[in-house]
Amino acid sequence: MELEKHYVNRVGWLRAAVLGANDGLLSTTSIVIGVAAADPSRHAIILAALAGTIAGAMSMAAGEYVSVSSQADTEKSDINREKKELEKMPEIELHELAKIYEKRGVSKETAMLVAKELTDHNALEAHTKDELGINEITVAKPFQASVASFFSFLSGAALPMMVSIFAPEKNMVYYQYGFSIIFLMILGAIAAKTGGSNIGVAIVRICFWGTIAMVITAIVGYVFGVNIS
Repeated sequence: MELEKHYVNRVGWLRAAVLGANDGLLSTTSIVIGVAAADPSRHAIILAALAGTIAGAMSMAAGEYVSVSSQADTEKSDINREKKELEKMPEIELHELAKIYEKRGVSKETAMLVAKELTDHNALEAHTKDELGINEITVAKPFQASVASFFSFLSGAALPMMVSIFAPEKNMVYYQYGFSIIFLMILGAIAAKTGGSNIGVAIVRICFWGTIAMVITAIVGYVFGVNIS
């Protein structure tokens, strides 16, 4: 028999990669559109795209590392606390573990039997998984998340950068928006396919919010450009 295919083991790196690519595309495109609406010169547009790409990639990587590190610190603290409790009051912890299995629908006798066997095998692992909800799939990995965010941001920002270099200056705003929407649709489809979710919903969601971000930035750039001139 073929085993069931699950996607939850991808949630850590997938979240960071999708967020990074989406942010790289949207933030860089929005910056370029805002600048192009205010000053459609090639030099200003490329400079804005480059600055947005470098600053965004570094910010994304640093922010992801700090946030996931905080999660890792919390997990580590909880595990250490659980370890001390197992040393000081093993009987109470045993009954606590059995209660967890009872709440899941296991009979009282069976729950205690399972709790004892798992405690004999690896008490800390049992409590970490079933009491704290921490396992090898969901455990925080700061460095992995940071690297994934950095390179995915660069991959997302590459499109508006190329459009800034090769697209005509006169209609730069429209070229940026058009190519970005196409890329957002592809990104949404890939993310949904990788995560096993609905592709249509993912595409509509990412394109809708992406359009709002770019339209607002274009309006701001146009207003300030008109006021300055």
